Amino acid sequence: MNDLAIRIENLSKVYKIGLVRRRENTLRDEISESVRSFFRRNGRKHQGEDTFWALKNLSFNVMQGEVVGIIGRNGAGKSTLLKILSRITRPTEGRALIYGRVASLLEVGTGFQRELTGRDNIYLNGAILGMKRGEIERKFDEIVDFSGVEQFIDTPVKHYSSGMYVRLAFAVAAHLEPEILIVDEVLAVGDSEFQKKCLGKLGSVAREGRTVLFVSHNLGAVQMLCSTACLLESGNLIFKGEVGSVVSMYLSRSRGRISSLSLAQRTDRSGNGSLRFLKVSFENREGQEFVSAQTGEDLIIVLDYERTTRSEGAAVIRMAFTNMYGQKLFLCLSRCSYAGVLRLPPKGQIKCRIPDLPLLPGRYNVDLRCKVNEELADHVEDAFAIDVDSGDYFGTGKSIPEDGGDLLVNHSWEVL
Repeated sequence: MNDLAIRIENLSKVYKIGLVRRRENTLRDEISESVRSFFRRNGRKHQGEDTFWALKNLSFNVMQGEVVGIIGRNGAGKSTLLKILSRITRPTEGRALIYGRVASLLEVGTGFQRELTGRDNIYLNGAILGMKRGEIERKFDEIVDFSGVEQFIDTPVKHYSSGMYVRLAFAVAAHLEPEILIVDEVLAVGDSEFQKKCLGKLGSVAREGRTVLFVSHNLGAVQMLCSTACLLESGNLIFKGEVGSVVSMYLSRSRGRISSLSLAQRTDRSGNGSLRFLKVSFENREGQEFVSAQTGEDLIIVLDYERTTRSEGAAVIRMAFTNMYGQKLFLCLSRCSYAGVLRLPPKGQIKCRIPDLPLLPGRYNVDLRCKVNEELADHVEDAFAIDVDSGDYFGTGKSIPEDGGDLLVNHSWEVL
């Protein structure tokens, strides 16, 4: 037998969109669907049928003991791929061959029976993996201790918080010794301390020679854990190779995309639409527009917006700054820094001033969202990028070296 863990051959997944759920199929419906399926297999699309290809002709192999990161923007097809590999959904075309026992941690709720207790779910998941009761019992205390839910282990998991749920789910998936471990972006549910524990455990799983597929927007974690990576874009496999090369390609492609679109043109957004961001621009303290910011200088971010409802409402604006690896650096949140309540006219501009910009030279992405009357009005992930050039932050004529991290902290020295 070869050393393959996963073989993916011409894998595709298509979804119908914009269709109203209809009654149970009649014989006539089944015949019609068979005809449509025939044309799909032969490359022809049935007229009037709206379809979305979540995956398109993916082909690649994963070797035993390989730790592979799956990266790409939202909607790239990452979660769809993992659901097919976990046998949660079936592919439309192609096949995925799995050689070994698989444990998956995809989203809160996957793999657990809500009416059963945490204890029962541990034994159930072990049995699904083909483990004997004695094997599960030897791992039981370790699983409970890692998850930190010992007090609630005999409580039905339907009463767990999302954090408790994902902690126990991860502990089960990682400790029951599957030959292949599939982990989607679920660790964000836990607190920072538990995330560190999870990343440490994933590292030890990888060192034990088991195969891991890891999806995360945290590119730093991907580079730390994975030896190779796959870049997905619009359902296509763009590149599979050494993790550093794949991450670099993803960042270069993302830069162009973020910079080339105004916010008015962005369709990958969420919210009820009561307010929409239209444009972003940057100004210095004199009100002059510029393309790139400078370390230590004032940065004014100007957001053009338009309301689509008559009601003003109380608005809250949130901007989250992340570095090139997707790691969050700081927030600009109007609820905390603005003394009153933002009441926005039907159309206008919102300005956010960041004095003495504390960012080292580099490129940073900004996630932008607005709530009106506590409801999400507009959210654009990676809404825009900002380039920061070197500046005299401390007023000494000297700059911090490139390995100084991302943020600058104002400080002083004194000799006594």
